[in-house]
Amino acid sequence: MTAKSATAAARATVYGYPRQGQNRELKKAIEGYWKGRVTADALRATATDLRRTHWRQLAEAGIDEVPTGDFSYYDHVLDTTVMVGAIPARHRGAVAADALDGYFAMARGTQDVAPLEMTKWFDTNYHYLVPELGPDTVFNADSTKQVDEFKEALALGLTARPVLVGPVTYLLLAKAAQGVAADFDPLVLLDSLLPVYAKVLADLRAAGATWVQLDEPALVQDRTPAALNAAARAYRDLGARTDRPKLLVASYFDRLGEALPVLAKAPVEGLSLDFTGAAAANLEDLAAVGGLPGKRLVAGVVDGRNIWVNDLEKSLTTLGTLLGLADRVDVATSCSLLHVPLDASVERDIEPQIVRWLAFARQKTREVVTLARGIARGTDTIAAELAANRADLASRAGSPIAHDPAVRARAAAVTEADARRSQPYPERTTAQRARLGLPLLPTTTIGSFPQTNELRTARADLRAGRIDTGGYEERVKAEIQEVISFQEKAGLDVLVHGEAERNDMVQYFAEQLTGYLATQHGWVQSYGTRYVRPPILAGDISRPEPMTVRWTTYAQSLTGRPVKGMLTGPVTMLAWSFVRDDQPLGDTARQVALALRDEVGDLEAAGASVIQVDEPALRETLPLRTADRAAYLGWATEAFRLSTAGVRPDTQIHTHMCYAEFGDIVQAIDDLDADVISLEAARSHMQVARELARHGYPREAGPGVYDIHSPRVPSVEEAAELLRTGLKAIPAERLWVNPDCGLKTRGWLETRSSLENLVAAARTVRGELSPY
Repeated sequence: MTAKSATAAARATVYGYPRQGQNRELKKAIEGYWKGRVTADALRATATDLRRTHWRQLAEAGIDEVPTGDFSYYDHVLDTTVMVGAIPARHRGAVAADALDGYFAMARGTQDVAPLEMTKWFDTNYHYLVPELGPDTVFNADSTKQVDEFKEALALGLTARPVLVGPVTYLLLAKAAQGVAADFDPLVLLDSLLPVYAKVLADLRAAGATWVQLDEPALVQDRTPAALNAAARAYRDLGARTDRPKLLVASYFDRLGEALPVLAKAPVEGLSLDFTGAAAANLEDLAAVGGLPGKRLVAGVVDGRNIWVNDLEKSLTTLGTLLGLADRVDVATSCSLLHVPLDASVERDIEPQIVRWLAFARQKTREVVTLARGIARGTDTIAAELAANRADLASRAGSPIAHDPAVRARAAAVTEADARRSQPYPERTTAQRARLGLPLLPTTTIGSFPQTNELRTARADLRAGRIDTGGYEERVKAEIQEVISFQEKAGLDVLVHGEAERNDMVQYFAEQLTGYLATQHGWVQSYGTRYVRPPILAGDISRPEPMTVRWTTYAQSLTGRPVKGMLTGPVTMLAWSFVRDDQPLGDTARQVALALRDEVGDLEAAGASVIQVDEPALRETLPLRTADRAAYLGWATEAFRLSTAGVRPDTQIHTHMCYAEFGDIVQAIDDLDADVISLEAARSHMQVARELARHGYPREAGPGVYDIHSPRVPSVEEAAELLRTGLKAIPAERLWVNPDCGLKTRGWLETRSSLENLVAAARTVRGELSPY
């Protein structure tokens, strides 16, 4: 095909779309179903309406081929587990009795059955449910969801492309099931999984599908020859099937690297590649393998993960180069739009000029359509869009919001000594134990407590003007009093104030720092029905005044036990925000770290003896390619130490991490030089404790014994048994007892019972250690 005909064939598409709806209708319907206020039929009707609304939005914007199958009640990897029939034995009865309730039992657990483990989706803040597989796993195809949703789109008269998690990525994301040897490699199941995928593909073809997309993002990571051979075998097998649609294999988040020639040679009809950020290297790599002659290329040139407007002229240049490397070039976002909010145009509290710098899902679809029209019909047809885009880019580049000379000068003056504690850990811990006087196996929580209906009502009333600031603060004080009183009665050793005044652990701080923008409607799914509004990091960062001292000091005035000062760390402030793309991330992290350093100093001056600086995103933001990790971990750990290193030796610094594969960053955890780290461990059965032990981690740690992402209440014995497991890896004098994560999403009834059981478990195990 000539370049001219390839240009004429260009079409616009996306890989996926936000699920929640403009007003988070899906979240409300699902949580209503869990509480018995919404029927299963009503929930399904809401889901159907949302899918149709989203497809119509895409079609009306000019998207030529809409994705189906990306919608989910909870998680698309869990949907894949259902599709291939890999239901864990403990959940089969629930799934057989009621498919919907069984699905949610796998996601959330029940009082009697633990859920699937949850962890981060590559280097994003989205969490997926980890498949549990073993040598006895038997796969069975269930294409009902995929076929039904495809037919829904066809009934609307749309051209649709079903999207599935690819078989290799599914196996690479899986882990050994309970009772299976930890070194079990799920890839050995590939030959038994491929016939199931073949059956699903055949069912979709029978339903009328012309193309099916198989997502293989796991192949952008460093992979062994065995994994690359598995990919080659998988697509050789599926490609050889005659009863199938055309196959589009998609990757995103980074360059394909050594997997690119494997997929380029595979007998599939198309590849979809990311050409943004680090993945821009795919362009050079694609040319090096001779392009994709005779195949379709879907070019992800619009960033699906960040919210800044696309540089249309730069993208057109990339597309122009790609036209000579494939039989057909279509235009897309770099990944699913699941990772961005829905619509920037509804943001009324951000200056209109600044809103023009932003592109959420609906704006990104228009960018994709504009680019497709530009390469299909010529740039003259998009001259107005190009002129407006140039003006928006120039406006942002020249804005004083982006540049504060004082902030930049302070960051430039940082020295290596600024990021080092004044004494080594062995000397600090002696001083801290003398000051705090804590028992063996001290108990604490991670920070947040349930946000009550009264508190949420007061926050809404404040926004609506129904109460004034004084009235709202009285409500916050009452919540803090309740949290402190409960913790004292429950017997916790190190208390927290509960964070009643905080809407979100990142947004709360972003709203008080210069350089950040906050949205009102910028909701993004984190997991299940948990949605967050990531703030926008638009300029240089500084702290005009103390952010947390007042409430921490108030809480401490209510008790004689230590109350932790609670802050969100610099890496997490970046990872859970939409970051600026006009300077290195390390430079931005240093600015945030210096602002937090000021807050830590003020907390200590106000009497705080324990200060926690949370970094749950440290592992999440780890680059997908090993070669890029050392540089990232260098600036990330420096930023944490810069935040915390100015305190006295007897001030105890805590940090917290959750829901990630910690084995990859144990050395970095050590390099943080925090005195105590708390980590998620309940769902993974203390795996992180064993990883710390293998590393020889020398400081104190609290691997969680209470899974807060499930509504079930752990028994005293269950928590005690996890503690005993933890003690096999971490000595008692360095082991803390705590939940996996903050308690904001839980209800008070389950929280009270769970924490009371946690304290009882600690006392039980202390008694077993006596006279240790």
